[in-house]
Amino acid sequence: MGESRESLEHDVLIALPKAELHAHIEGTLEPALMFEMARRNGVDLPYPDEASVRRAYNFEDLQSFLDVYYAACKVLVTDDDFYDLTLEYLRRAATQGVRHAEIFFDPQTHTDRGVEFATVVNGITSALVEGERQLGVTSRLILCFLRHLSAEAAMETLETALPHRDAIIAVGLDSSEKDNPPVKFRDVYDRARAEGFLAVAHAGEEGPPEYIWQALELLEVQRIDHGLKCTDDEGLVDRLVSEQIPLTVCPFSNVKLRVVPELRQHNVAQMLRRGLCVTINSDDPSYFGGYVGDNYVGTARALDLSRDEMFRVARNSFSASFLPEADKQRHLRAVDDYAAKIGAS
Repeated sequence: MGESRESLEHDVLIALPKAELHAHIEGTLEPALMFEMARRNGVDLPYPDEASVRRAYNFEDLQSFLDVYYAACKVLVTDDDFYDLTLEYLRRAATQGVRHAEIFFDPQTHTDRGVEFATVVNGITSALVEGERQLGVTSRLILCFLRHLSAEAAMETLETALPHRDAIIAVGLDSSEKDNPPVKFRDVYDRARAEGFLAVAHAGEEGPPEYIWQALELLEVQRIDHGLKCTDDEGLVDRLVSEQIPLTVCPFSNVKLRVVPELRQHNVAQMLRRGLCVTINSDDPSYFGGYVGDNYVGTARALDLSRDEMFRVARNSFSASFLPEADKQRHLRAVDDYAAKIGAS
């Protein structure tokens, strides 16, 4: 009976309508596609086969992951590469209940090695259009600045992005958090908001609660990506709860990068039960062992989260999205209809 109930709960959470708000498109590069692109673009990889590259996914921390991640990105060269990468992610996401995806991309990772900004954006956006046509998955694109690089480089990237503003909904901030506080990018965010972009930022993954405060007060973000260190600051928790500022939490990622020792010690259940607007996401699923539905299933099992709590996470994902209000309400009704059909725990 235990196995059959577990299987049932798996299917319930996989099919649950959801939005994904924290997925790096470069982090969805599966080894098979990585080697295919390497062959067609004549790029040498430091791994002989798919099994060996997967063995490299034993990370000590965020930086050890980023070293592998940036090396793998070298296979992304043409419009077709970014198109294939994005459409493959959307196909996988659609099988895990994703109805809407807000996807990060890191242009500096590519432009710094000679790939044109337009190549990256055109390839991704063409796949987003096709994904909506084929799969019914809507999407938005978020440009992330690499925080380990200079604020001047971020500003140059923003300038380069302006001719493509119709394809990009928001700016974000990712890469190495340690010693790279949000305040470093205050001027860039001021300019981005003046140009009409919305704002999000990674904060409180490895960095302290102060980085979350800076993201809120100096960068004026609408969402905090990760944010799990917020529970170290009661005043910050009060602020996040009272304003219902969304947190895009990535449980598998936090364990894989050793921010949290194991999934059953993750504070996402505490965050949810304290009234924070928590969403669950995959971050870099090809590296961290699962896509967003897998994160729902694994987190619910490890922390004994109820169906009702997971339905609330799904509702949060749509409420926290950058969709128009009418579309949010349509998706929220879909979650409610699903919950009514499936039933509570």
